[in-house]
Amino acid sequence: MTRSLQRLRVVGDRVLIDPDTGGARTGAGLYLPPSVTAGQTVKGGRVVAVGPGTPLPDPESSSGEAWRETTPRARYLPMEVEVGDYVLFLQKSAIEIRYADSEYLLVPLGGILLIERDENGDDPDLSELLEG
Repeated sequence: MTRSLQRLRVVGDRVLIDPDTGGARTGAGLYLPPSVTAGQTVKGGRVVAVGPGTPLPDPESSSGEAWRETTPRARYLPMEVEVGDYVLFLQKSAIEIRYADSEYLLVPLGGILLIERDENGDDPDLSELLEG
């Protein structure tokens, strides 16, 4: 993550993605420019930031004892996605963000279809799934 992205905090169950920008390659080996692949409903990209997850209610905050002082605690349902994962997501659920002269997509967890996490450090290649 670049230094400028460290200043950003993604909220809720959202994921900040650095989308694939190169043209796709057909089965015959022809490269397609990004303008041709822009109409695809499924896109891919690398996760660069992750929100804390879906907020959950604090059961202690509704105890019914008005005299009792409680400090609200933030609780979240954890995210399945981690920084560095490669994901396939629905293009229609993505919101385009421009930050520090770079373009990113903000996608809710519900818009992510597939996560590829490489435990060995190899570069994952889900692009073949997009060719179908």
